[in-house]
Amino acid sequence: MTPPQLVVHRDKELMAQAATARLITRIVDAQAARGHASVVLTGGRNGNGLLAALAAAPARDAVDWSRLDLWWGDERFLPEGDPERNVTQAREALLDAVGLDPARVHAMPASDGPYGEDVDEAAAAYAAELAAAAGPEDHGPVPSFDVLMLGVGPDTHVASLFPELPAVRETERTVVGVHGAPKPPPVRISLTLPAIRAAREVWLLAAGEDKAEAAAIALSGAGEIQAPAAGAYGRSRTLWLLDAAAASRLPRALYPPASA
Repeated sequence: MTPPQLVVHRDKELMAQAATARLITRIVDAQAARGHASVVLTGGRNGNGLLAALAAAPARDAVDWSRLDLWWGDERFLPEGDPERNVTQAREALLDAVGLDPARVHAMPASDGPYGEDVDEAAAAYAAELAAAAGPEDHGPVPSFDVLMLGVGPDTHVASLFPELPAVRETERTVVGVHGAPKPPPVRISLTLPAIRAAREVWLLAAGEDKAEAAAIALSGAGEIQAPAAGAYGRSRTLWLLDAAAASRLPRALYPPASA
């Protein structure tokens, strides 16, 4: 487990801009080293805010978008094109404006797709897609993502791993169907903690006073079953990117926040 590093920004806009700069640098470095890069996107206001900032950043042209694989940490199991789906929001915020290879945009299945309304079969299909993309250099049945981003919910959930629910307890499968999520819609697809931990870097995004308690709990030694964000970490780096409001309840003696 890599100990978390914290960076605290003045506000959510600055946080999004700084995270964008970090992400561009990380992608460019990975492409220079290996010829390609892979990123796992997150939805929600912070994930979409980062994508919008990336769309507006002149430095986005430094990325070779045709050599970037995009995956998702979770998805609402709704029909294709539904405005609540993370992939729909990502396309509107950024993806439609850059030159991605469609074969490298790995959206999670929709509820009107080939698996119908069987979310568990849809999750198994996404797990199979991840396994097919993993190479001998990877640590298991998922690729070694360069950056995996997660929004942190007010209840400490990440992806669609909610406190105490079966998905956060999963230790074998890499992708699961989620039933009865406390946040609508109740049916979702999610990466599990084992899949998340295969990433080289995991970035957790939290902005706003409503995330302050969740950040404090997750960074104060809570267990992952009760606080899923506490169980999300990368192989080489775990980075918490917060604004001042989300960091307002942190135990500063243990995790003195940097400022930017």
